[in-house]
Amino acid sequence: MSIFTRIFHRGITVYALVGASGTGKSFRAKLIARQNGIPAIIDDGLLIQNDKIIAGRTAKHEKTYMGAVRIALFDDKEYRDEVAKALKVNKIKKILIIGTSEKMVKKIADRLQLPPPGKIIKITDIATEEEIKAANQSRMIEGKHVIPVPAIEVKRSYPQIFAQGIREILSKRRRKGKSERADGKSSVFSEKSVVEPEFSKKGRLEISEAALTQMVLHCVDEHMPQVRVKKLTIKTNSRGYRLIITVDVPFNTQLTGTIHRLQDDITNDIERETGILINEVSIIIDQMIGVDKAVEEQGGKKRGK
Repeated sequence: MSIFTRIFHRGITVYALVGASGTGKSFRAKLIARQNGIPAIIDDGLLIQNDKIIAGRTAKHEKTYMGAVRIALFDDKEYRDEVAKALKVNKIKKILIIGTSEKMVKKIADRLQLPPPGKIIKITDIATEEEIKAANQSRMIEGKHVIPVPAIEVKRSYPQIFAQGIREILSKRRRKGKSERADGKSSVFSEKSVVEPEFSKKGRLEISEAALTQMVLHCVDEHMPQVRVKKLTIKTNSRGYRLIITVDVPFNTQLTGTIHRLQDDITNDIERETGILINEVSIIIDQMIGVDKAVEEQGGKKRGK
């Protein structure tokens, strides 16, 4: 992007709505946007402005979960540039980014050359436990997703996944635990679309633990060969993957800088190569080993290749 484009994007105020997958973020996005005077929304790869899809591609059209993640994170340069250009051309000054975590929305903002979110709203602050549970049930059991635009927009662009349109009343004020009330003066109608992506019908596609383990070992060997991996534990949830790595390091290693750098290298390499989201990399140091032993073990690893 040009310097002019970057300067323009610094004038945008960025909001974020975060919460686990299937908790109703897209369903409540328009209410949050209206309450904060936000005309534009980034949701699963789409740039939406004033109820119209103006750029991008919806992740909900992908056939696999991994493909959907790549679209949502704007891995594809073509769609990333298309959205960045639309932000500039349409002179958008406020935007709401929807994501499963703070890390995800910050990554999206960075890739679109936007400033980091100035205000982060959590779904648990605007929806009750019962509402979140109902949304999750709709996602997990029925495979239903919401795109916060009228049915006509989705039917025109993505007829294969369209299921139904929803028309509801947005109240001007909303308090957690209270039902929304409409009074003609303080409420407006809002339209959303329910879709059924192919990846929801087929189930979530995940990378195997064996493949992920090999990627971690390769990453450590490439960036910090003096570190020896002893154990790797992989955990998953709706927000991504959590890696817990137990290692041995040479006793003269600058621990803080080395560990932080290795965490970043592992996260960036795996996300770039696979499109999956690494939510956390925890590195546990089991023991400090002598330099000679570390060199000897590294030499053995290379001879064994």
